[in-house]
Amino acid sequence: MAGHTAQALVIVDMQVDYFNDGELERCRDDLVAACNTLAERAGAVGAPVIEVRTEHKSDRSTWALNMRDDDSGMVIEDTPGADPVPGLRTEGAITVIKTRDSAFFRTELEDLLSSRGIETIALAGVSTESCIATTAADAYARDLRVILVDEAVASVDPGLNRRTQEQLDQQYRQPTVPLDAVAFEAPRGQQLTA
Repeated sequence: MAGHTAQALVIVDMQVDYFNDGELERCRDDLVAACNTLAERAGAVGAPVIEVRTEHKSDRSTWALNMRDDDSGMVIEDTPGADPVPGLRTEGAITVIKTRDSAFFRTELEDLLSSRGIETIALAGVSTESCIATTAADAYARDLRVILVDEAVASVDPGLNRRTQEQLDQQYRQPTVPLDAVAFEAPRGQQLTA
């Protein structure tokens, strides 16, 4: 994918509860800075910024199997853990709420992208081996190209982060590229107005 240009930015699960892990906490500020840089670049040319958040109900009705098995809920709606991480600047972003790893599962994300003629997304957020990987695979199943932004994705295990990136590149031709190599363009038919 020459040029590494995307027509939309999708930021996944940059929420307080996901950074309770020591490794993710360690890299939180760098991830926030990278996501903010990407959001500014996308916004500057009129490319959509989509912030995907997980939110579960306290009554357990939306909990995933592992949450129910462990009797341990997280990112419960209307709690501080479901809030965006401090410093994340996504003003004007479209918010999509999900309850499973994939940002496409029972959400409006596919329709949002399709209605805007978006064919390529830049993907950022956490965690690479779960929500990023399943969202990327589901994007592939929808004939969307994906660019993973190296400085803007992370995992609880740096080795697992890298292996997942390599697998997505090999299996689905979804490269992981450095932040400086990512550019945005307005989706076809949409131009930035002055």
